Amino acid sequence: MISGRSPAAAWAGRVRVVRGGKRLINTRHHLEKAKLTAEQWRERWEAERMFLSADGESGKRFGNETIRITPGGEISIKLPAPLAHLANAGHGRYILASAVTFQHRGQEWADRITANRTVAYRIHHDADRDRWYVTAGWQRPPLQAIPLDAALSSGCIGVDTNDDHLAAWQLDTHGNPVGEPHRFFYDLSGTADHRDAQIRHALTRLLHWVKRVGVQAIAIEDLDFAQGKTREKHGGNKRFRRLISRFPTAKLKVRLVSTAAEQGLAIVAVDPAYTSRWGSQHWQKPLTTPQRKTTRHDAAGTAIGRRALGHPIRRRTTPPPRHQSDAAEHRTVQARPQARGRDGNRPPATDRTPGAAPPDGMRKRRPSAFKTVRDAPRSQQWVQDSLMHTG
Repeated sequence: MISGRSPAAAWAGRVRVVRGGKRLINTRHHLEKAKLTAEQWRERWEAERMFLSADGESGKRFGNETIRITPGGEISIKLPAPLAHLANAGHGRYILASAVTFQHRGQEWADRITANRTVAYRIHHDADRDRWYVTAGWQRPPLQAIPLDAALSSGCIGVDTNDDHLAAWQLDTHGNPVGEPHRFFYDLSGTADHRDAQIRHALTRLLHWVKRVGVQAIAIEDLDFAQGKTREKHGGNKRFRRLISRFPTAKLKVRLVSTAAEQGLAIVAVDPAYTSRWGSQHWQKPLTTPQRKTTRHDAAGTAIGRRALGHPIRRRTTPPPRHQSDAAEHRTVQARPQARGRDGNRPPATDRTPGAAPPDGMRKRRPSAFKTVRDAPRSQQWVQDSLMHTG
C-alpha cells in the first residue's frame, strides 16, 4: 500500500510503502476514536511486519523445503547462509520449541504432506492475543462434475433459504418427504465477520446432517435479487427492500458449493418460481400432524426437492376423464413409469373414509326412487319405423 509520494521523492526514486494496509496507517491519527494508545498501535504496526512465509514445492520433503512441518507438528526453518551459525539442527535448520496442530482440515493437510505435495506456510504474530500462528494453504484440483441421475439416485435434500434460517427436508426418489424437517438458523445482524461466521456455521451443520442421512444431492433455489432491489419495483416498502438487500444469496451459493464439494456432495439449482406458494398449497396441510407443525418454509423445501427430482410440485393430478378411474391412465404422477407396482391392483379396503360405502359393499339405506328409475335398465325397446314418402 503506497501511503503517499511527493514530487521530490518521486524524482529521487523514493516510494513510501506501508505494509499493513491503509486502515492501520490512518488509525495512528485517530487513536482516541480507535481506543488505542500509542504503545498498542506500535505493537500492531510491528506485528504486521513480523512474519515469515514460504511457498511449497512438490516433491520436497513434506511439501516445503524452507518451512517444514512434520506430521507430529514439529516446525523447522531453513536458515540462509549468513545465519547458518544460529542453526540448532543439521543441514542449517532451526527447530522451533513449539509444536503446531491444525484443527481445521487437519486430515487433508496430513494427507498432502505425507505424499510430499505442495503446501505454503505463513508464520505471523497476533498483537491482540500475543500469540504466534501458522497458516497453511494449498490449491485443489478442478472438481469433477457428477451426472444428475447419479447424484439423485438416493433422493435429495430440499433447502428453502430465508433471511434468518435454512428450512430443509429429505425426499426419497419418488419425491415423498422422509423423516422430520430441519431448520438451521443464523443471524445476519452485526459486523460482516459475524454474518460470515453465522452463514458458515449454518452451512456446516446442514452438510453434516446431509452426510449423516446418506443423501448425495442438495436442491436449492437459484435466487437472484439483483433486479429486485429497486424502488420502482417495490415502491416505498422499505422493510421488504431492506430484507432482500441484506439477503446473502451470492454468499450462500458460493459457500455452499465450495463446502459441499469438499464433502463430495452435488448442488442442484432449481427455478425458484412459485415454490413457496405451491409448496404451501399442496404440502403444508398434508404434512401437518398433531405432533408436527409444518411451516410454509418447510413445505417450500419439499417443493424445491420435488422440482429437482423432476416431479411436479402438486401431490396428485386430476383423475382421468373416463369414469374417473384407471381406465384411461394412471391416476397420479406420484411414481415414475419405471417404478415397480405402479399400475398394480389396489389392495382391498379395510376401512372407509367419511361418506364412502362400507367395506362389504352394502348400503345403510336404500337408494331413492328417482335414482332407481334413472339407473334401472329399460325393459321396452323403442323402434323407429320407416317413413313412407308419397308424392
